[in-house]
Amino acid sequence: MDTFIYNAAPGRVIFASGALERVGDEIERLGCKRALILSTPFQKPDAERLAEHLGNLGAGVFAEAAMHTPVDVTKRAMAAFEAAGADCVVALGGGSTIGLGKAIAWRNDTPQLVVSTTYAGSEVTDILGQTEGGRKTTLRDPKIRPEVVIYDPNLTLGLPVAMSVASGLNAMAHAVEGLYAPDANPVTSLMAVEGLRALQSALPIIVRMPEDIDARAEALYGAWLCGIVLGSVAMSLHHKLCHTLGGGFDLPHAETHAILLPHTAAYNETAARERLAPAAALFGGDLGGGLHDFAAGMGAPLSLKHLGLKAEEIERAAEMATQNPYANPREVTRDGILELLTHAHSGKRPTAS
Repeated sequence: MDTFIYNAAPGRVIFASGALERVGDEIERLGCKRALILSTPFQKPDAERLAEHLGNLGAGVFAEAAMHTPVDVTKRAMAAFEAAGADCVVALGGGSTIGLGKAIAWRNDTPQLVVSTTYAGSEVTDILGQTEGGRKTTLRDPKIRPEVVIYDPNLTLGLPVAMSVASGLNAMAHAVEGLYAPDANPVTSLMAVEGLRALQSALPIIVRMPEDIDARAEALYGAWLCGIVLGSVAMSLHHKLCHTLGGGFDLPHAETHAILLPHTAAYNETAARERLAPAAALFGGDLGGGLHDFAAGMGAPLSLKHLGLKAEEIERAAEMATQNPYANPREVTRDGILELLTHAHSGKRPTAS
């Protein structure tokens, strides 16, 4: 048996239908009195309702969270935090809003409470990705990880099917990459496989019956496990490519993860076959091809061309992605990544090579 080191991530998780009602109690449990509610412009009405429900515990709403956590938005949020006299933040939403809460906390170490409404998984990690000057960079720090996460399946019932699928595949990417991470361990690998199983079970049901509360709960459960994996091990090729395409070409976060996942899994499958075997077994023994077929069966986007990446941009993306590459089981070469991105651009079904 391989030796390993496992560091359990701290944090409090509340998982229940109707758990939104507990936000005020959790703010007080943190020893805080004035929470700035964060959201995207789209979820502003929900944030305003939550602020009203919190009464004196609410310090106002900042509803400018944006994809890839632009630094200029964070600066405006910091000013709003100070002006409101806030002493904590409540991030209501998905990855964009969660990222903004993390960016604030990294700068002023304020306590964070997250009410997750998608399957992002980032709410339980110590990872912050920020965009500035057309480039996305990531960093890790214990104070980036939120103190409290609330999962209320009721809040995901209105999540559109297309976003549910893309967000769920995004979470699955965390688990697949966690299996071949250089610091993977038996505990996170168990979580990764269980997270994949839960999402594989739940997402097709959500496509057919978007208001199935049991499927919504199972998807949230799976996303939580996948997020724990991401927050416990090092990131590798898949996340490097997603950060490159997201920050450098402004491609949407969840959809980019969803499209690249089969291709990055296929790229690494031969070099990490034993570690990926439990995941491959869930998808017919061919992880890359099976993930592609799984996504296609749910109507997920399959090509980077669909997201707006131009063919003439592929070479530049490959050059950027191979600069300072993350640790990866298979060597990261310009030609290998160029081929991977070319196939992902066209939506070609991947095969292990």
